[in-house]
Amino acid sequence: MTESFGANDWGLILGASSGFGEATSIELSRRGMNICGVHLDRRATLPHVQEIVDAIQKNGRTALFFNVNAADEEKRREVIAGLKAQIGTGFVRVLLHSLAFGTLKPLVAESVDDQITPAQMNMTLDVMAHSLVYWVQDAIRAGLLRDGSRVYAMTSLGSLQAAPTYGAVSAAKSALESHIRQLTMELSHMGITFNAIRAGVTETPSLQKIPGHESMILSALKKNPSGRLTTPIDVARAIAVLAHPDTYWLTGNVINVDGGEMIVGTK
Repeated sequence: MTESFGANDWGLILGASSGFGEATSIELSRRGMNICGVHLDRRATLPHVQEIVDAIQKNGRTALFFNVNAADEEKRREVIAGLKAQIGTGFVRVLLHSLAFGTLKPLVAESVDDQITPAQMNMTLDVMAHSLVYWVQDAIRAGLLRDGSRVYAMTSLGSLQAAPTYGAVSAAKSALESHIRQLTMELSHMGITFNAIRAGVTETPSLQKIPGHESMILSALKKNPSGRLTTPIDVARAIAVLAHPDTYWLTGNVINVDGGEMIVGTK
């Protein structure tokens, strides 16, 4: 195990049970960080969550996991209080926002039953964008985020490109990047950095829920200079490196972690 972090360093991972959150939880623990994971899973997928906890503990680190809705105000404060009680003199070195729960419907459809509703739009924006702000607010008030903390939010090409049924999620990704910029402006004086991570097309459970994701995969395979898709571990390793103390001047950005996929035009 390659240790990069201290025994009192913690990662707070929102969306820790699959995809980028899962990979980052395990990778950060491999490098010496304790993990507080927030996830929302039903009974059928809880055995996999236990596998993630076991992997973290096998790396010799503490795993504190909460099976709650990360967008629920009361549950959020319960997690913050629980982590505060556990963390002692430590702090959250990395906060990763990797929540992928939204409505995939067209904004306008021939039938009103087939188009997105205000409640669905608001839910998507709240979970996938605005919740980042509320977690940062509460974590700062609890003293968990301070000089040296790194905050990352998973964005996507949806912030720049339109796709069928992706309207609400696209709006959420745009808002998420806006929140990263605003938080950078407001909180840089505290020594906390904020960056959005734009991964290349990655075969995660959330991608598989998008209608037409098969064509997205084929297109990415053609475009990517490396001839393969991005993987969750590619992103996890990048986040682990970016969390180093020497990256204190790297903030307010959208960072592509995609093997060069974005720079290549349509083939």
